[in-house]
Amino acid sequence: MASSKTSKALLGAAFLMATSAVGPGFLTQTTVFTQQLATSFGFIILISVVIDLCVQFNIWQIVTVSGKHAQDLANVLFPGLGYLLALLIVVGGLAFNIGNVAGAGLGIEAMTGIPVATGAVISAAMAIGIFLFKEAGKAMDSFSKILGLIMIGLILYIAFTSNPPFAEAIRHTFIPEKFDPVSTLTLVGGTVGGYISFAGAHRLLDSGFKGKTALPQVNRGAATGILLTAVIRYFLFLATLGIILTGAKINPENPTASVFENAGGQLGRQMFGLMIWAAAITSVVGAAYTSISFLKSFHPLLEKYQTYLTILFILISTSIFLIVGKPVKVLIFVGTLNGFVLPVALIILLIASRKSRLMGSYKHPLLLQIAGWLVVLVLLGLGMKLF
Repeated sequence: MASSKTSKALLGAAFLMATSAVGPGFLTQTTVFTQQLATSFGFIILISVVIDLCVQFNIWQIVTVSGKHAQDLANVLFPGLGYLLALLIVVGGLAFNIGNVAGAGLGIEAMTGIPVATGAVISAAMAIGIFLFKEAGKAMDSFSKILGLIMIGLILYIAFTSNPPFAEAIRHTFIPEKFDPVSTLTLVGGTVGGYISFAGAHRLLDSGFKGKTALPQVNRGAATGILLTAVIRYFLFLATLGIILTGAKINPENPTASVFENAGGQLGRQMFGLMIWAAAITSVVGAAYTSISFLKSFHPLLEKYQTYLTILFILISTSIFLIVGKPVKVLIFVGTLNGFVLPVALIILLIASRKSRLMGSYKHPLLLQIAGWLVVLVLLGLGMKLF
């Protein structure tokens, strides 16, 4: 595989993972929790980044070295387990995608004044269009990279124009004044929960990365994906913090829009529209692609009609949003939901990593195994505390 082709595929997988994570739920959660925790929210972001890295390195390495999609690994480990994992991922992905479609509608409304429902339908049609390309994988990679870079540019601009207290925020990122388990679970769920952890790993498999020889590239891709999400999350936190500390009112129906509008007036609102639309539509694409990647290996017909299943997935999530509505509540809920799916998926893969019939002569690093099990315990503990 040529070096430039390898780099493009790795960057595509990293951006697919990052833009899948940086959806409208990600933006809404960050704004809502910054309101609640102020400068201490930086500590929650720091914890979530450490957990995210442990999760990503474990999942990406195990999946790519085995050369099998996660559901196939689970089925070989214990017959039927792969179907359970696929069910959890697809249901979580569908819930996430309802929120993604909602976010795309909110973005178009902010930019143009078109009603949210109409904007959601337009965005869903655009996402479907990507999968109708002959080279859908390459189109998806390019789409994710371009819109990902646009998001980073917008969020940096808003962060620096809102004049946040940088020194205090950085200090409380390491020494917080308060802590909240719900926001931690929701953040982790919204960044690597459910389908998101597997978006980049499955994309790498489909791009031909497999076996032990691919590990250096795989690790680089995983780290890049998490670094991108961490940068966007932290600067959005700073932007929100700067606005909140001025005493500005935040609209609970569309909290992130309030941040952008307070920072940049009408132009800020339109920038928010572009930001959340870019975040949402790339997440619609990532959720649909990854969720269907959990089904396609179960039967040759599912693989043959993968494109049509992906389109159907987008249509179903759009229809449910049009019926249910309430985008902000949906966006917060699905992050928490995927926080519960993650430990189950991670347990399955950590057990699979110890089986030579699945991994051959590969020995999964002990440090990563320990980190993975610690993450499982932390997430289960946070989940029980939440209940």
